[in-house]
Amino acid sequence: MFFRHSSDIWNDFPQLNVGVLHAQGIQGTASVSDRVRGIWGLATSRLDGKAEGELSEIQAWRRTFSAMGLKPTQYRCASESLLRRFRKEGSIPPLNPLVDLCNAVSLLFAVPIAVFDIAKVTDFLEVRYASGNETYTPFGGPDEVPEKGEVVFADESGRAHSRRWTYRQSGYSAVFDSTKDALIVCEALHETAPNDVPRLVDTLKCHVAAISSGTVRGEVFRAPGGEFQL
Repeated sequence: MFFRHSSDIWNDFPQLNVGVLHAQGIQGTASVSDRVRGIWGLATSRLDGKAEGELSEIQAWRRTFSAMGLKPTQYRCASESLLRRFRKEGSIPPLNPLVDLCNAVSLLFAVPIAVFDIAKVTDFLEVRYASGNETYTPFGGPDEVPEKGEVVFADESGRAHSRRWTYRQSGYSAVFDSTKDALIVCEALHETAPNDVPRLVDTLKCHVAAISSGTVRGEVFRAPGGEFQL
């Protein structure tokens, strides 16, 4: 199994920086509340009262969504949605140890992080433009068909594990307490991403290792042709 971005995505978004981690032996009942609160504290200090729209990380994704023909205030990248909720409510409801850690680190770096249960992915996962024949399963409601040309995370079976790139993940491959093997992907397009993404991967690797009985391995890609082998 492997993860990659298509050559078309690299050609259209050459400023893209990608971090990928493979976490094995995830402990779905581990307690991460102290770790999460600590990361929240760092995120609060970093934000220093700023609205999410002022952050260069979010501005870069808004420009990208606009380039894809999407209204950036209607379709927000996952990290912007998390930041908005955190700013308004002061916390993010717990879901699962791994997801909670990824959400907290996403807040800290203002970078979208996707987490997939590898058992639900067929053969590979590729970020590419949709053909219009993929199947997307939301968390609630009937299956959907992504629009042709929409950026999706797709596998060999033609299943889309996201819609509108970093806008929304599929419920089909979502991580639950029973998940043991996970693929974690972070993507950034802002100017300092070449420095920020490696730091994000190192930070996440440290925290995820604390709830894993297996190997946690990560890589960073900044150029076309990068492929992560699981």
